[in-house]
Amino acid sequence: MSLSTHTRSVSAPAPATAASPWPRRLKGLALPLAIILLLEAVVRLGWIASYQMPAPSEVAQTLVQLADGALWKHIGASLSRVLAGFAIGAALGLLFAAWVGLSREAEAWLEPTFASLRAIPSLAWVPLLLLWLGIGETSKVTLIAIGAFFPVYLNGVAAIRNIDRKLVEVGRMYGFGPLRLARRILLPAAIPGVFTGLRSALSLSWMFLVAAELIAATRGLGYLLSDGRETSRPDLVLAAIIVLALLGKLSDGLLAGLEQRWLNWRDTFDGTDRGA
Repeated sequence: MSLSTHTRSVSAPAPATAASPWPRRLKGLALPLAIILLLEAVVRLGWIASYQMPAPSEVAQTLVQLADGALWKHIGASLSRVLAGFAIGAALGLLFAAWVGLSREAEAWLEPTFASLRAIPSLAWVPLLLLWLGIGETSKVTLIAIGAFFPVYLNGVAAIRNIDRKLVEVGRMYGFGPLRLARRILLPAAIPGVFTGLRSALSLSWMFLVAAELIAATRGLGYLLSDGRETSRPDLVLAAIIVLALLGKLSDGLLAGLEQRWLNWRDTFDGTDRGA
C-alpha cells in the first residue's frame, strides 16, 4: 500500500450519523416541568396565596373549560390578526430594506425617519390609530404591521451591507447583470440575515397583538388577558399567557423549519463539533 493511500484511509472522516432530535427536545421540557411542579407545591403548601398565583392544575382546568367554549374563537381572531399584520409589515420591511441596502441615496432620505419611528413604544400608537382608523380590524392589523416592519427592515439592510464585496466583484467579472447578480449572489448571501429579521418580527407581532387587542376588541387572546384582569381571575390571565406562548413557539418553529430547509446548503457551526 502506498503512503498516500494509507494517509487517505487514516484521515478520511467517518460518515456522520444523523442524531435523533428528540433527546434534545425532551431536555427543553425539563425546566418548564420543574417550574410547574415547584409552583404546584408552593401554592398547595400555602406559601403563595391562590388568588395571586393559582396552582398550575387550576390553570389547566381553566384551559380545559376554555377549550370546550370560546377559546378557539379567540385563537382564530388573534391568529388572523397576527398573520395579516406580519405579512404586511414583513413585505414592506423587505421592500424598503432592499431599497436602502442597495442605495446610499435612499438611506440618506429614509433612515433618519425610520430611526425616529422605531423608538416609539407600541402603546403610543394606540390612541393615534384609534383616531385615524377607528376601532375596527384595520387599526389592530396596522399596529401589528408596525411592530413587524422594523426587525425585517433592520436585519435586511444589515444583511445586504454585510455581503462580502469580493463575491460581488467575482459576479461582475463573470459578466453578471444587476438581476442575475441579485439572484445568484446578493439574495443567497442575504437570506440568513433576512430570516433572522423575519423570526424577530414574528415574535414582535405576538407582542404587539396584546396592545392591538386593547383597541376595543371583543375577541382574541389580548381580550382574554384584559377580561381576566378586570374580573380578578389570575387563572384566566395565565391561561391566555400560556396559549400566547405556545402559539408563538409553534409559529417560530414553523419559520425555523422553513429557514433550515432553505439554508441547508450552508456548512455552519452547529455547536456539536468536538476538538480532536
